[in-house]
Amino acid sequence: MNTPDFRVDRRALARAFGRAGRGYDAAASLQARVREELLARLDYFRLEPQLVLDLGCGTARGAQALRRRYRKARVVGVDLAPGMLQAARQRLWPWQRLPLVCADVAALPFASGSVDLVYSNLMLQWCDDLPGAFAEIRRVLRPGGLLLFSSFGSATLQELREAWAHADSAVHVSLFTDMPGLGQALSLAGFIEPVLDRELLREHHATVRSLLDSLRAIGAGNALADRRRSLTGAGRVRAMQVAYESQREPGGLPATWELLHGAAFAGATNRHEVDPPGEYRVPVGTIKTTRRGSRPDTGQ
Repeated sequence: MNTPDFRVDRRALARAFGRAGRGYDAAASLQARVREELLARLDYFRLEPQLVLDLGCGTARGAQALRRRYRKARVVGVDLAPGMLQAARQRLWPWQRLPLVCADVAALPFASGSVDLVYSNLMLQWCDDLPGAFAEIRRVLRPGGLLLFSSFGSATLQELREAWAHADSAVHVSLFTDMPGLGQALSLAGFIEPVLDRELLREHHATVRSLLDSLRAIGAGNALADRRRSLTGAGRVRAMQVAYESQREPGGLPATWELLHGAAFAGATNRHEVDPPGEYRVPVGTIKTTRRGSRPDTGQ
């Protein structure tokens, strides 16, 4: 299975995206483009969902669009970063209310078989245990429910990764799963009829600093658990910049983004159908909001 060998510091990831929440929409032009394409792919499916989850909802732009598309459905936004959800609430209030839940895809606070559609735009690349993430998504989906997602592939930011390799042996750029790895993880989790496709996009930046600033603005920093915690020395930074400059093209410094799109249906059986003992699950219709690390507010 072609999955990267890395562990993500989930708290560091939540902090990074939380800090980016307020200015995220202005900086995340690529994410917005992929979001619109992913939403358009729903046209290929005849769905009348009752419950829809937007996993990794960020500032809830996708959740809003899903609510407009499926007016009879309950749409719930889920994100790991409290700061992102706060930005979503500030943007939506007072015109529209959407249920927003702070939770990790590894432990979703929803009952098994309660969800009809899981939509996830550019979140899964931050999961270091894709089979586990897909298994949890499969658990909450009803049999026949649809998972529609996009993710970054292993070629993403390959130029920056190669430039850092000239400076030291540390991992400075997150490692992402390739398309065969995604397909195998889906199969292991009990999904059927998967459809995957791949697209390569290239951006150009005037300087290395402008690229790094753009990544920081969307929260896409290095959140690997074994990342270097001390400041990277000026000499190593200069070596990386020199190596990156050797890749310069007429349009500027290239930055590749490999986009993977996928769709799959939840199979009829799942080894995780029964909630593990001690887990606290509630019907989604009773959820108002949750805070990370706390039980859902059931309104009782």
